[in-house]
Amino acid sequence: MTTLHEPGDAVAASDAPVARVARTPRKIRRLTPDDWTSLVGALLASFALVTLIYEHLLNLSGVLGYLVCWYAAFVVVYATVLRMANSRKVVIERLVTVTLYLAASIVVGALLSTVVYTFAQGFHAYVHLNFFTHDMTGVSPTAPLSQGGILHAIVGTVIEVAIAVIASVPLGIGTAVYLSEVGGRWSQSVRTVVEAMTALPEILAGLFVYVVLIVYVGMPKTGLAVSLAMAVTMVPIIARASEVALRVVPNGLREASEALGATHWRTVYKVVLPSARAGLATATILAVARGIGETAVPLITSGASSFLNFNPVTNPMNSLPLYIYTSYTTHEPSAVTRAFGAASVLLAMVVVLFVVTRFLSRDKGAPR
Repeated sequence: MTTLHEPGDAVAASDAPVARVARTPRKIRRLTPDDWTSLVGALLASFALVTLIYEHLLNLSGVLGYLVCWYAAFVVVYATVLRMANSRKVVIERLVTVTLYLAASIVVGALLSTVVYTFAQGFHAYVHLNFFTHDMTGVSPTAPLSQGGILHAIVGTVIEVAIAVIASVPLGIGTAVYLSEVGGRWSQSVRTVVEAMTALPEILAGLFVYVVLIVYVGMPKTGLAVSLAMAVTMVPIIARASEVALRVVPNGLREASEALGATHWRTVYKVVLPSARAGLATATILAVARGIGETAVPLITSGASSFLNFNPVTNPMNSLPLYIYTSYTTHEPSAVTRAFGAASVLLAMVVVLFVVTRFLSRDKGAPR
């Protein structure tokens, strides 16, 4: 017997909800236990494979060659293991992530090794209080570490950098304001000169100040000459980095200020510069970090000295980089230890300067 169906039955059947399986996108940046197992297994397998082939079968040696071969083997093994259970996109993402982590580890490791080695080599110097409170007047390079110190180099570095900052920061930020906020027919030429001077070797700046001010003008070799040479190298760095910081400021802030009746220069002074304060501080830090570590500039424009000098316009004035250079070139054990101790102090000064500058330039209204 044929069963008759009502016309609405077909419609009702078609309207019945169809069960669907919800698919949640897999987060490829999150490593599962299987991913960790694949990574560790590929590391161990590549190490074992390269050790067997590189050292025992081919009888080769050399750390660099071993690491290059290990990385190549690791990429092949890891990609093969991943491809067994993952798509091509996941494999590529994992390989790129591992490569970036490896590159970052190399950079951080190199930095940490340099800092740790410097502080370890200079430890025997700065455990003596006289290392920070005395100068090298009448002290020979072979003298024990209980005699002499780097007070004259610390004071010279602080004075020279301070004068260079006072001379370069207004010029650099002013140049950045001109390029970013004013412009004009000469802006492209100024930008080209600034970009060219950014890569200016420090020794050329020292020779320029030496020839112009010391040879022709007759200025003596002093800390002021060192500061002026430092300023020559610091101005383009401040100008280029400050221009980038000023261009990041949203145009809406400028338009809102001018819509309220403020002049263009008042907008720059009250709105643009405060908004770019953190970027301007970073530009200053970059310039100071380059100026504070210069050795050729004080060597040419001032020369080394062993006595304490607070006057930057008379007599030579030593600095930490120049002291490190002259002490290390003697190859005397005590002098080399003092050089590493001075390098440790220089690193500490840069870190303190960075922390203080970032603290002063922070946004006081932002939540901590």
